[in-house]
Amino acid sequence: MKRSSMLAAFVAPLFAGCLGSTAALPGGAQSSAIAADKSNKAPHASSVVVVIMENRDYDLIIGSKDAPYINKHLVPQAALMTNSHAIGHPSEPNYLAFFSGSTQGVGDDSCPHTFSTANVGEELIAAGATFDGYSESMPYDGFTGCSSGEYARKHNPWVNFTNVPASSNLVYQGYVTPSTLTIVVPNLCHDMHDCSTQTGDRWLKANLPPFLGYGKQHDGLLVLTWDEAAPDGNGQNQIATLLLGPMIKPGKYAQDITHYSTLRTIEDIFGLACTANACNAYDLKGMWR
Repeated sequence: MKRSSMLAAFVAPLFAGCLGSTAALPGGAQSSAIAADKSNKAPHASSVVVVIMENRDYDLIIGSKDAPYINKHLVPQAALMTNSHAIGHPSEPNYLAFFSGSTQGVGDDSCPHTFSTANVGEELIAAGATFDGYSESMPYDGFTGCSSGEYARKHNPWVNFTNVPASSNLVYQGYVTPSTLTIVVPNLCHDMHDCSTQTGDRWLKANLPPFLGYGKQHDGLLVLTWDEAAPDGNGQNQIATLLLGPMIKPGKYAQDITHYSTLRTIEDIFGLACTANACNAYDLKGMWR
C-alpha cells in the first residue's frame, strides 16, 4: 500500500468520528442533527429510467379523474414535485434542455438539427456506463428521419448529437432491462400529445410496472415527467414530476425545480460533470432515504 493510501486510511476514520458523531450534543440538538443528516442525503440510485409525457398542466394530471393510475397508484408511492416547471414552449427545446442542459438555441420544433456539445448520454458512455434512448413507433433502430406515423424526432433529443452512437437510438416496443440511464418517450398518442389523458394514463399502467419492479429489486429510480405545460393555464409552465423507487420517501416536495434540476440530479447520481445550465441548478432534495 502506498504511504498516501495508508495515511488516508488512518485519518479518514478519525475525521468521520469527529464530524459525524452527535454523541456530545444535547438530546434535542442530537435529534435535530440526525434528522437534518437524513433529510439532506445525497441523490443515489444504481440506474435511472426517465419517462417523458407531453403537454399537460400540473393540475390536469395531479388530482384528475382522467388519470386514475397516476393518482391512485403512482402518487402515493412517489416524491411528487409540486413546483416543477418546463423550460419553455414548444416541445423540442424542453427535450434538448433535459438531455444536454441547454436548448441549443432551438426555440421551435424544427428538424433536423446536429449538435456535438456535451450531454448526459455521451458523458455516461465516456465514463464506461450505458445510455439508451427509446422512442415508441420509430420505424427502426438508428432512424434519423424527422417523422414517421406516430413518431416525431422533435421528441427524441439524443438523435441530434453526433457524440451519441446510433446504437443508443432505439425503438421502444415494451419493457427492456434498464441501462445506467434509460429514457423512454411514448409515441404521439400514448404520450398525451395527440390523444387523451386517459389514453396516456392507460399506457403508463401497461408499461411502468415492470420498470418499477426492476427498480425495487435493483435500487433503480424511475422519473415520470412532462415536457411542457399545455394549455399552460397559469402561465407558469408547471408540470407534474414524480420520482419513484426504494430510495425515495413518498410525499409532496415544494422545491422550485426545472428540467435542469432533474438533469443535474441524474448527473450527480452517476458522478458526471454538470452540463451547461444544469450547472446552475440544484439537486432534487429531501426525498432520499
